[in-house]
Amino acid sequence: MSRKGDYFNLGRIVSIILAIIPITALICGAVTRFAEGKILAGILRIVLGWNIIWIVDLVLMILSGHILRICPL
Repeated sequence: MSRKGDYFNLGRIVSIILAIIPITALICGAVTRFAEGKILAGILRIVLGWNIIWIVDLVLMILSGHILRICPL
């Protein structure tokens, strides 16, 4: 699957802006993982996505344009 950006296939700049704001990063990260069919990963993002995962996601979004893939399930 080809991705422009992890948040709803939006452009990289828009995805970075969404990743900067913690609540939107949490919601967009969880929804993105649920949309990929990764239920456990979406649940983990809801539970753990407000702390270190948010910082790692922000850095990865800036550097590569993709969010952290912590759980393949």
